[in-house]
Amino acid sequence: MSLARAVTAIALLVVSGGLGGCFFPEDGPSSAEIRFQAQEPSAQYALVPLTENVVDELNKSEPEGLSGAFHDRRPPSVIKLGIGDTVSVTVFESAAGGLFIPVEAGIRPGNFVSLPDQVVDNKGNITVPYAGEIAAAGRTNVDVQKAIVNKLKERAIEPQVIVSVSQQRTNLVSVLGEVNSPVRYPASLAGANDRLTDAITRAGGIKAQGYESWVMLERDNRRATVPFGNLVMYPSNNIYVQPGDRIYVYKEPQRFVAFGAAGQQGEFYFDAWRVNLTSAVAKAGGLMDAQADPGSVFLFRPERREVAERLGVDMSKFPGNRTVPVVLSVNFRDPGQFFLARQVQMRNQDVIFVANAESVQFTKFLNFVNVGLLAANNATLGTSFGVFAKYNLGHRIPIAP
Repeated sequence: MSLARAVTAIALLVVSGGLGGCFFPEDGPSSAEIRFQAQEPSAQYALVPLTENVVDELNKSEPEGLSGAFHDRRPPSVIKLGIGDTVSVTVFESAAGGLFIPVEAGIRPGNFVSLPDQVVDNKGNITVPYAGEIAAAGRTNVDVQKAIVNKLKERAIEPQVIVSVSQQRTNLVSVLGEVNSPVRYPASLAGANDRLTDAITRAGGIKAQGYESWVMLERDNRRATVPFGNLVMYPSNNIYVQPGDRIYVYKEPQRFVAFGAAGQQGEFYFDAWRVNLTSAVAKAGGLMDAQADPGSVFLFRPERREVAERLGVDMSKFPGNRTVPVVLSVNFRDPGQFFLARQVQMRNQDVIFVANAESVQFTKFLNFVNVGLLAANNATLGTSFGVFAKYNLGHRIPIAP
């Protein structure tokens, strides 16, 4: 029995010394550790309880989308010529005997002459006989027409000019990536009023499912990215395409990770455009009835500095951080928290952790004590049998059958 007393003494030492957390195996920090460490001056994260105000701030702070990144929502302006564009110039005169139409012209299809197509040169000019070099790059076809007329009006008979683009090399819209038919088309043609979804349709549509497709728009050395579903569900983000836009569609399924006392642990795909926190917990198998603490469900994610400040985070702990690690604390013991959690939208790479109930550690302790006592009893029984066998063999006392 001395061994049993030793085992009991060790177990009591484990409990009284507070060694249970590091002595017994666990699948993550306890809820007490998460809350305690968040109060430390050196804390590397901020703990934010889920409230109505927090939900409102989070919803306000969702990524702006394209409408927020690109404020110009007007249709494309009049297309201007650029270096490399091929233009055709047609000059009309009101009567024969002028600069371009001789008196003895005979039967002609009309009182005009079409000049050979020419490319806007590296200096941005085109050349017109008797008018010389005409600046074309950065000007509309109407501006170029007026410039040619001004050069010819003193020499030709009431000249009129038509300038048209026969081949456009600038002001193009590119759609590439995970689309069925990548395309590059002139913005000045029928697609002058295209929106983003129209441009993607020109490229044959997206290859992957809408909920796992993302659209990146590059314009004027700026970029913004949104889920494809964002363009469909929020028309304000389906902005007009502008000349020079580059639209890149790519596939990136959104996912989150679940640890702790969730029904299942691992990485889970959204399989939808948006998933709220309540649905995400359910997708991970809910809470383990015999292990989880419903009052200690935590959502780990980085938040922009300005967002964290509006959530009430003490920013003095995170000087200079552009993003702040935030842990949202959810108490599913409160029925009202289910409604609040439904309003929290999950983001790609979010982490859900469900802490163990405090009784779980106590149960582990009891199991430890039971195993120790069982081992002690077995050891005592083994020692007694050994003494008995040794006595019998030493005195050669026959053992009754």
